[in-house]
Amino acid sequence: MEKNVAMNAGEQKMEKETEIKSETEKKEKDWLHYYAGHIRFDMMNLLKWVVLAVVTGVIVGAVSSLFAHVLTWVTNFRGSHGQIMYLLPIAGLVIVFLYDKVGKEDRGTNQVFSTVRSRDEVPLRSAPLIFIATALTHLTGGSAGREGAAIQLGGSIANQLGRWIRLDEEDRHVIVMCGMSAAFAAVFGTPMAAAVFAMEVISVGIMYYAAFAPCVIAALIASGFAANLGIHPEAFHVTGIPAFTVETGIKMGIVAVGCAAVGILFCMALHGMGKFYGRYLKNKYIRVAAAGCIVIAMTLLLHTTDYMGAGNGLIERAVEHGEADWYTFLIKLILTAVTMKAGYKGGEIVPSFCIGATFGCVMGQLLGLSPSVCAAAGMAAVFCSVTNCPITSILIAFELFGFEGVSFYLLAVAISYATSGYYSLYKDQTIVYSKYKAKFVNHRTRT
Repeated sequence: MEKNVAMNAGEQKMEKETEIKSETEKKEKDWLHYYAGHIRFDMMNLLKWVVLAVVTGVIVGAVSSLFAHVLTWVTNFRGSHGQIMYLLPIAGLVIVFLYDKVGKEDRGTNQVFSTVRSRDEVPLRSAPLIFIATALTHLTGGSAGREGAAIQLGGSIANQLGRWIRLDEEDRHVIVMCGMSAAFAAVFGTPMAAAVFAMEVISVGIMYYAAFAPCVIAALIASGFAANLGIHPEAFHVTGIPAFTVETGIKMGIVAVGCAAVGILFCMALHGMGKFYGRYLKNKYIRVAAAGCIVIAMTLLLHTTDYMGAGNGLIERAVEHGEADWYTFLIKLILTAVTMKAGYKGGEIVPSFCIGATFGCVMGQLLGLSPSVCAAAGMAAVFCSVTNCPITSILIAFELFGFEGVSFYLLAVAISYATSGYYSLYKDQTIVYSKYKAKFVNHRTRT
């Protein structure tokens, strides 16, 4: 009897141990399935975006490389055939006619931002329109850049790719940002800044990290594609970089505050010129022709074509040689506002580089700090002031000027961001979190 009881107790114990072991094995199996499922999902998502980013980078990179080649050609042609500037009013009329008949409502780069936020959709027809309009503007000498056109090119092509592939709404937002990064990288040759710009510029205070890997891959692919087609990255040699001391730091802080003020002035000039045209030159055709005549008259009055186009020559002289007249930044600012708000196409970022470089150079001359360093820092600081993108601004400085003057660039960008208020080139940019407190504000920018 006692022996049977002992056997039963032993069997029960073994059964209990078997149950515990089975339960443990089941939990371990569930645990493995759980993590294996997550790892599989993450890897498939990465694979999906690697493929989409590569496709976007190749297609947008190819189109943007062609765009950059065309702009280089028309700029060189204008340089050797100066009389073509007299066709600027006619080019303006053609641009307005094209947008009237094909483009309907054109909201430029703001429309790309709205696409990312699901408020609008940038159509594919924006790509050929902005391509042709920007080429005509640069061919005849309008004071305009090229990044706005590049962003619209990339955004519209990527959005159409998303529609063809039948991506859902959230994924379409990401692929549009990929297109923006790819176009920016191909045209400027700055893949680090291009990748971050698309994530940073839409909503100040929020970074769209879901787009980080796709934007980086698309930017690198497009930049490499453009380099293989002979589109070389922008780069400037900064000279006379001093030691970073309390004295030089204070002087650079003064330059940065001035750059923030100039950035605000630039945004106000663009907004004011738009209101002026809307009130006194309501007819789009008369407006664009009148603006073209103003640019021609100013060019003849100043006896130089330096202010036509993006202003790369002025940037090079300011950064590499420390040379700029005290009024250069102001004239470039005015002519860009006159050109862009009249209906010509291109962008305001490269002109903002020019404004920042020439203003910084002059400030360096006045303060006894290397004009070359101040010009480089001024470029980054004014860009930050008008876009509210401090990380992109720092990366642009690194890629364009190298790391030797890093302390000056960091300080200039930081102070410019802190003192530039809620102004922006883009009316559809939103200040989600305050620039002054750790607080949600959701302000529209002032343009």
